[in-house]
Amino acid sequence: MRFSRMVSKTLRDDPPDAETASHRLMLRAGLIHQVAAGVYSYLPMALRSLRKIESIIREEMDAAGGQELMMPALQPQELWDQTGRKKAFGDNMFALNDRHGRNLVLAPTHEEVVTNLVKANVQSYRDLPQILYQIQTKFRDEARPRAGLVRVREFDMKDAYSFNADEDSLDESYQAMAEAYQNIFRRCGLPVLMAEADSGAIGGKDSHEFLLATDTGEDTVITCESCSYTANAEKAASTIPKLLSEQEQCLEEVATPGIKTIAALAKFLTVHESKTLKAVFYIADGEPVFVTIRGDLEVNETKLKNALHATDLRMADGEEARSAGLVAGSASPIGLNDIKIVVDLSVTNGNNFIAGANKPDVHYKGANYPRDFEADTVADISLAQPGQLCPLCGQTLESTKGIEVGHIFKLGTFFSESLGADFLDAEGQQHPVMMGCYGIGVGRLLAAAVEQNNDENGIVFPAPIAPYQIHMIALNINNNEVFEVAEKLYRDLELAGIEVLFDDREDAAAGVKFNDADLIGLPVRLVVSPRNLKDGKVEIKGRTDSESGSVALDDVLVSVQEVLASLAK
Repeated sequence: MRFSRMVSKTLRDDPPDAETASHRLMLRAGLIHQVAAGVYSYLPMALRSLRKIESIIREEMDAAGGQELMMPALQPQELWDQTGRKKAFGDNMFALNDRHGRNLVLAPTHEEVVTNLVKANVQSYRDLPQILYQIQTKFRDEARPRAGLVRVREFDMKDAYSFNADEDSLDESYQAMAEAYQNIFRRCGLPVLMAEADSGAIGGKDSHEFLLATDTGEDTVITCESCSYTANAEKAASTIPKLLSEQEQCLEEVATPGIKTIAALAKFLTVHESKTLKAVFYIADGEPVFVTIRGDLEVNETKLKNALHATDLRMADGEEARSAGLVAGSASPIGLNDIKIVVDLSVTNGNNFIAGANKPDVHYKGANYPRDFEADTVADISLAQPGQLCPLCGQTLESTKGIEVGHIFKLGTFFSESLGADFLDAEGQQHPVMMGCYGIGVGRLLAAAVEQNNDENGIVFPAPIAPYQIHMIALNINNNEVFEVAEKLYRDLELAGIEVLFDDREDAAAGVKFNDADLIGLPVRLVVSPRNLKDGKVEIKGRTDSESGSVALDDVLVSVQEVLASLAK
């Protein structure tokens, strides 16, 4: 590709609305163009990278036994009503009506349609197992699109679905997909963390995320170096040291004038925050919920939502709390009636807590569960944090930030039961099909690769997914010798099957060309210049090399092939 013919242009300055490195660099390098909030055009270089990612995905999915198909993005709402997921997705789903008034949706995912398809084509256990996949456009009406391609409203996804006769078969399909995913990311040149995860609105049983570690990632991953325990913070568990057991004290009121926070309460009464009870107010599916947890811990809202089996969960505002009879800063479950109470497990591992007395400026000493209050639900709803102990080996947990690039789920029979996708076993008995689903955001993967691989000068593309392998620069191209050598070298490299971006611009200064090469970040740079040609050589430099080298004209092709082969290892 000749640089002079590219439709996109590089930018000298950072776009003012770019939030992350990948967003900034992909705009500056001319990879993407914003059409609307969360909606982007992929320009030719980005599309070349996406096609390489898709090719790797297809090869690994096919090797794992997958069959590619294509399902519609436009779907009847009735399917989503049958599974109840129209309500679960809520405002994140694009909904519309056709000219006849029929309700339609733009699919955020394809479980409903693929289950309906299998219902029509699978009758017997002999038809199972199946793995079906596609690379298709998805739509989600994100409230706050951000970070370029990381969180968008229209995006391409590889989504796969397995259909099995029993749990053992589902386990085999799940493991095959996990291995395929690890192969995909390895072949893309991207190291990932495989973390236990929550299934979210899609639902399901077992679930794992694949994340690229980067400081700007949206997800927090809890890890243990000692035993390799890895889990998304939404799912992660931790061992919280039990407090020393004391003889139960009597409940006693104590004045706490102006005290509204756990930190202030602990300081005022000269106790550790772990000896206090924190009160947090929520609205779950329209109903108030009172949550109490040890004062040194935080509520994990994903765990809480799952414990309540809630579709919608949010913090209660001040008026909602007052309407429920709750006193902010001095609340506790002691004496409360007519409100659902959720107690974290940490509260059961201690006694003689300090808790609110449900009236301003007063707290209780000696609060004990279950003597002084009851719970509708007792569950682990605490947020695992670095410094706490690993639930498997007891060593100290750490955390890192990451961008989710893949997610796999065991769905069980939820969709098959909702949509009537059954099969007959060997004895003629009818059973719902067991399902799994497996997704990779293709554009998000490209953005995450850029987010993880860049420096102060620009992108550093992993070689397997770089839009071109070689960035060739011709300096002083109006010089006849430079022009002839560069043109011949360009033709020879392309004839050898090497992908070349040829900067043939006549009006661009040398500094501009070098800056653009660093910005775009292709694996290898070749420079044809009058100075090097005097010695019959061409300059060669890897994107991450600190110094450039030179190679004789007759040896350029072999040298380039050797460098690319080394990058592919």
